[in-house]
Parts: sequence; structure tokens; C-alpha cells
Amino acid sequence: MNPVYSETHFKTPFYITNWANEFAIITAYATTGEIWTKERNNRADKNLWSELQKQSDWIKRVTGYSPTSGHAEPGWAAEISFDIACNMGQLFYQDAIYYVENDQLYISFCDHRRFKVLIGDFRSRVSYKNSAKEYSKRLNAP
Repeated sequence: MNPVYSETHFKTPFYITNWANEFAIITAYATTGEIWTKERNNRADKNLWSELQKQSDWIKRVTGYSPTSGHAEPGWAAEISFDIACNMGQLFYQDAIYYVENDQLYISFCDHRRFKVLIGDFRSRVSYKNSAKEYSKRLNAP
């Protein structure tokens, strides 16, 4: 597995207080080693979101990024099973998906090599575009 996957951190556009106990993080952007047009990436992302809506009521925007290279890729956190997550990853040409169980972050290939490999705590790798204070202000605004 590409070692860069294990250094991934995540950011969300808003502070999330209701993380599910178990969920997948999947992207539909160009798989490792490929370059797709902006239009193709956006279309794949919208299609992934549509497919996830059929499987889950809990879906959040999450962008994975490398703190060393700065590469970032938008994806979706969705409360789905590990097998469904791997199947979705394959459907959208992904090499691997992230999976979270009780705040533990795992990574797995999507193909026949699927197996959860622990890479650390999830929430310690999450940052928010807007802070909790800004989020509270937004909730309490008239």
C-alpha cells in the first residue's frame, strides 16, 4: 500500500459534533497515478454522493490531505459497512478507502486484498475550516 496513505489528515467545512461510531471515507477523484479533468473529477464526486445517499442518511463532506505534500482530495464520510465501502471504492476506481470504528482510523485496499490496517486515532487527524466557536455562533444566529 502506498505509504503516503497513512499520513493522511482530514478537514471538514464545518465543525462536526455527531460523528458516527462507524463510517467510511471515500473519494471518487482520479485514482493514484492518474490525472483526470476537473469536470471528470466533479462528475465522479457527484455520482459517488448520489450512490452514498442510497446507502446512508449520515453523509458528511471530508477532504483528505497530505500535511507534507499539500495534496488534497474531497471525499465523503458515510455511515456504511466496511464491505459496502470497499465495493463503492471499486465502483469509483479507488485503490483504497478509509474506515473509522470508535475513533480508530483504518485503511484498506478496495479489491480482493481488503483488510483493515490500523493507522491511528481519527479525530486527532481532523481539522475544521470553521472553528467550534464559529459553528456555535452560526447555530445561535438569528
